[in-house]
Amino acid sequence: MTTFARTAMRRRTALALAGLLGLATAMPVSAAYPDQPIKLVVGFPPGGGGDLYGRLIATALGKTLGQSVIVDNRAGAGGNIAADLVAKAKPDGYTLLLAMSGNLAVAPALKPQSIPYKVPEDFAPVGLILEAPHGLFVGHNSRFRTARELLEAARTQKLSFASTGTGGAAHIGMEMVKKEAGIEMLHVPYRGSGPAITDMLGGQVESFFATASPLVSHVRQGQLRLLAITGSTRNPAIPEVPTFKELGVNVPVTQWYGLVAPAGTPEPVVKHLATHLGRALKTPEVRDAIRRDAAQEHDLPTNEFGQFILEDIARYKGAITPALLKEISP
Repeated sequence: MTTFARTAMRRRTALALAGLLGLATAMPVSAAYPDQPIKLVVGFPPGGGGDLYGRLIATALGKTLGQSVIVDNRAGAGGNIAADLVAKAKPDGYTLLLAMSGNLAVAPALKPQSIPYKVPEDFAPVGLILEAPHGLFVGHNSRFRTARELLEAARTQKLSFASTGTGGAAHIGMEMVKKEAGIEMLHVPYRGSGPAITDMLGGQVESFFATASPLVSHVRQGQLRLLAITGSTRNPAIPEVPTFKELGVNVPVTQWYGLVAPAGTPEPVVKHLATHLGRALKTPEVRDAIRRDAAQEHDLPTNEFGQFILEDIARYKGAITPALLKEISP
């Protein structure tokens, strides 16, 4: 073999190797991902709160990805324990968080120094899943038939409202209602909606401000009345219920759920997850399950979801007053 031929062969071999290396580099991480089960950390006990949404998405995402998505319930501290666990997890796409307005917007807005993680620094946003309105509820035996009646009465009478916890998303949502409407109402926190509803029906508190979706069935059964909801438009599942915005009280905050990964998760993996989350949200079983009780699927992937989180944090920061800070401080 001539020197020229040997040189040409070496050159072709080098080019071929370079091409293979380039192909390997260019190949998206998602080509081999996921090759093992994915863990979805949910900050609720089994059967409670957003756990139902977590399991719904885990099942649907597992089908589209072709890999199991296993729910890992880590309840406590309003979802902050779950968020901290994921913030410190290996950023390989195999540990995700069912993020929500409480642990990724309210807590960072109101008490950033008291939570062990940072938003947005510690997370890579995958996508928004759904939004559910907050609502102002009264018992079926209440003297108030409309939100306008209740808000007007609050200008001259000492009324109270219940929530499921001081400093929670619903509590701050009602503080926004009070601020926008120019009224005062006494906040009475409870450990869960059951005791709050019992006391409201018994006349110990006049109203209950909470995420609407879990209580829609009680409204349909005639146990509760839903006077108004947050958000910009009426909800198709409960079209008879007005928004606060219609009453001149603009409160845009909602209870939302989404998926985030630890910061540093490879971008191709995040995009792969976002694509499959979008596919899952388009399936009839997921869409119908979400819409049934007045929630709404909302497919906002990656950077758009990240911006949504920042805007929500800003909204909650806007609700902070010295009196509220004093109330939520330990």
